[in-house]
Amino acid sequence: MSTDTAPSGLLQLIWLASPALPIGGFSYSEGLEAAIEQGLVHSEASATDWVVDQLHLTQSRGDMALLAQAIPAWQRGDTARLQALNDWVMSTRETAEMRLQTEQMGRSLLDWLRNLQQASEAQLDVCARLPVSYPLAMSLALSLAHTPLDQALQAYAFGWAENMTQAALKAVPLGQSAGQRMLARLAREIPLAVQTAMALQDEDRQAFSPMLAILSSRHETQYSRIFRS
Repeated sequence: MSTDTAPSGLLQLIWLASPALPIGGFSYSEGLEAAIEQGLVHSEASATDWVVDQLHLTQSRGDMALLAQAIPAWQRGDTARLQALNDWVMSTRETAEMRLQTEQMGRSLLDWLRNLQQASEAQLDVCARLPVSYPLAMSLALSLAHTPLDQALQAYAFGWAENMTQAALKAVPLGQSAGQRMLARLAREIPLAVQTAMALQDEDRQAFSPMLAILSSRHETQYSRIFRS
């Protein structure tokens, strides 16, 4: 039996959604830790509501909407479009720690693609010319799975949901059963978030979340913290 067969598209999506993907996502809470410090999140219910709101208000209307446009851009080799989308991501990172997160995770994901020879040299060259963001690198990785767009976005969203749930378990703190209930709620919400993301055009995509930006700014000087964002 040959052992050189490439993983199926489904397996590649599972791989990309895995918390074991070595890109450092576990070290960021994306403002959740600051919300806990301010007393906005303090229980399973409030943590679940916070992450669900973030899914619909920032992820589906921002990064997921961008992924929905960047994945086909990678597949047709539209370099100009990819550069414009990456510029948009960078312009939406309102604090130093948010920009650090997208740049560090983007570089780490590109290293992973390079080490596994998943991407072509031409694709890697496109990234080398940019301060590449995590959504741009993830869109490249997802495009290589050659799966339906909605499935690719679901995989991304569930990977994000797992990281956020793990952050809540550590920082609130919560137990494993609470974490599973959080994920169950998020799994029910993700299909709607994906539909929203796929329906948005450039003029509709946005990252307006002033409370998150304020919390991120406060987190940068927070006295005691576990996460980098």
